[in-house]
Amino acid sequence: MEQLLKLDEQLFLWLNGIHSTWMDPIMAIVTKTQFWVPLYLLLIYLIVKQYKKNSWIYLVVLTCVILITDQVTASIMKPYFERLRPSHEPSLASVIHLVDNQKGGQFGFASSHAANTFGVAMFVWLSLKKSNKFIWTIFGWSIVMSYSRVYLGLHYPGDILVGAIIGLITGWGLAKAVQKLMERKFLPR
Repeated sequence: MEQLLKLDEQLFLWLNGIHSTWMDPIMAIVTKTQFWVPLYLLLIYLIVKQYKKNSWIYLVVLTCVILITDQVTASIMKPYFERLRPSHEPSLASVIHLVDNQKGGQFGFASSHAANTFGVAMFVWLSLKKSNKFIWTIFGWSIVMSYSRVYLGLHYPGDILVGAIIGLITGWGLAKAVQKLMERKFLPR
């Protein structure tokens, strides 16, 4: 486990070390949830367009995806594992690249941003892939948002990877649950 953590730290330092002054403000904005409001509105529109009167079911379940991924990572994992974010790790203070001295909360394992965005992406992709051949690009949003967290010094790559896995599993599980309930007529079609 110690070797794995060391590898994670080395990968973090390499990725965090790839920075430039022109990218700093971009990454500082890209990491903010508010920046993506137009995307969220587009996703809501696409779900309503696809499922019309039943769109409320998909929107409620999508909200559940976010609640589950956020609670698992922020309320269970971070306090349990107590892994310091790179921005709070004293041994990295002299080598880490921070933007505007933003450090985030004390603990970072696992990344809530990664869990939330990958959970939403998986759920939306599975829900809309039959009607929208470009919906797979939603995973690009998850990747950009997650990378911004490493760039800004707020997460190790391992935090991102585990958060992404939690999100993918949650999004997949809830999308499949809705599909099964619709097939068995427990939910209206």
